[in-house]
Amino acid sequence: MISYGKQDITKADIEEVIKVLRSDFLTQGPAVPFFEKKLCNYTGAKYAVAVNSCTSALHLSCLALGLGTGDILWTSPITFVASANCALYCGATVDFIDIEPDTALMSVEKLAVKLEHAEKKGKLPKIVIPVHFAGQPCDMKEIYALSQKYGFKIIEDAAHAIGSRYQNEPIGNCRYSDITVFSFHPVKIITTGEGGAVMTNNSLYAEKVELLRSHGITRDLVKMHNNPDGNWYYEQIDLGFNYRMTDIQAALGGSQIDRIEKYVSRRLEITKWYNNQFKDTCIVPLAHKKDRSSSNHIYVVSIENDKLLRKDLYEYLIKNGIGANVHYIPIHTQYFYNKFIINTNLPLSEEFYNRTITLPLNHVISDADVEFIARKVIDFIS
Repeated sequence: MISYGKQDITKADIEEVIKVLRSDFLTQGPAVPFFEKKLCNYTGAKYAVAVNSCTSALHLSCLALGLGTGDILWTSPITFVASANCALYCGATVDFIDIEPDTALMSVEKLAVKLEHAEKKGKLPKIVIPVHFAGQPCDMKEIYALSQKYGFKIIEDAAHAIGSRYQNEPIGNCRYSDITVFSFHPVKIITTGEGGAVMTNNSLYAEKVELLRSHGITRDLVKMHNNPDGNWYYEQIDLGFNYRMTDIQAALGGSQIDRIEKYVSRRLEITKWYNNQFKDTCIVPLAHKKDRSSSNHIYVVSIENDKLLRKDLYEYLIKNGIGANVHYIPIHTQYFYNKFIINTNLPLSEEFYNRTITLPLNHVISDADVEFIARKVIDFIS
């Protein structure tokens, strides 16, 4: 089966992990801060806090921004459920903004209209989470301008987008957001096995996330309320979690990050090849905006032919050993969300879901496999 996503593990990666395995620290050692420093150097952000998943990164980011009971978070319905679940973890409610049908990115136009109506009702969101779907950044400058007008905070969900650029600057620098989160799952651009990171330019947010990722415990005398009994003393000053990244994971990530540009270049090459093969057919790729460059995390296409069913194409590809996928089932249609939904009028998201399929795209797939996939798709639509 040709997988839609696959990690690349090199000899250098293995050697870095072995160094940690032979060291004194498997966790809470020097590898994590070293990886965090490399993330800052790559993105231009002032602070990075590595955690055990992007889901944890989203949760801690919401807490750092003060999200709680009675607050509202808005995000896109075309994303993984974690982008919305983080609001519920904090006792807040969640609502959704419909997408641009050609990019699957949050529609700034619809966001602006919804904000205007919400202001009149006194129900503005505390946080908006734009999702950089498939690696293409949202229009962050426009979303930031709306945040200045309406007073909400911004978390960029860049789970797909390390290696992407917006207006020729790296995603993760937080120029137009309070926080950016990354994912390092094996299907992403770089991997730590499982893992994520919180990027920010705000020292208070970084300190809060760092505290909460490790049980809310500090050894900083300045932050303690009691007099320490001795050098062993630590103090829990908040209710935190065990969301730490291990040194083993960080060593892998620290090695992989040096190859981001190589990986993104290969993904762009494959994307362009696919696009050329499907030119003048009913298979339509996502549109790409001129002021942005995508990491091309996934290759999503729309089937613009009412006589062809996505389900039939999916089953045909699987039968031929091609690991097709679908990204994503709109969150508001999930059974669990039936009791939480405020807005169910999201026709563009639902139409996008009904027409789209994800074809294999990763930086280790061979040219022969890419050609085979394209040929099978064209055979099907013919």
